Amino acid sequence: MRYEGSCHCGKIAFEVEGNFAEAIDCNCSMCRRRGGLLAFVSRDSLRLKTPEADLSTYEFNRHVIKHHFCNHCGIAPFGEGAGPNGPMAAVNLRCLPEFDIEAVKIVKYDGLSV
Repeated sequence: MRYEGSCHCGKIAFEVEGNFAEAIDCNCSMCRRRGGLLAFVSRDSLRLKTPEADLSTYEFNRHVIKHHFCNHCGIAPFGEGAGPNGPMAAVNLRCLPEFDIEAVKIVKYDGLSV
């Protein structure tokens, strides 16, 4: 299924293709503070609809994930990194207005497992 997504102000907009049955509620220092629910897709399943130059990016710890956020409203709609099968995107399902959060299984993740 295809979903439209964005930050709060719309400066960062994207569409993503995926069947999201599960979301990760990560408790790393970053995710715990921002409250996102993450679902992972291959990077080519996410298409940015606004200029890449509008993305602000934060990296921490081992610098393996590019946490993208909007420098205007502060919302972090997705991140990018290397997955076991190639480049991946971690989409914040809370940034997909038409997605039913109640329909997804939320899995607690402690940030320690590989």
